[in-house]
Amino acid sequence: MKKGFRIILWIVVLIALIVGFFAFGPQSCKREIKSIGSDWSGGLNRTLTVYDYNGDTIKTYTGKFDIRDDGADNQVFFDLDGKRVWIQGGIVVSEEF
Repeated sequence: MKKGFRIILWIVVLIALIVGFFAFGPQSCKREIKSIGSDWSGGLNRTLTVYDYNGDTIKTYTGKFDIRDDGADNQVFFDLDGKRVWIQGGIVVSEEF
């Protein structure tokens, strides 16, 4: 019985250490937790603004969505209100709120 209690105690301590590390650890861990939460909840509330190369605003999108990029072709895409939006070129600024 004591052996079973020790195993359970070690598992609880190990889980507490892992959770504590991710919650209070380096910023990279906090970013990873936020990314996982974003994947599970359908995205983050954000405003995405597309600018041309002169700095003029082309379009602004607001809502809850995940952003993906295709680094090789300079493309950004996301789903908003059931529609996929592809942005090719330009300057994309995303602000979370």
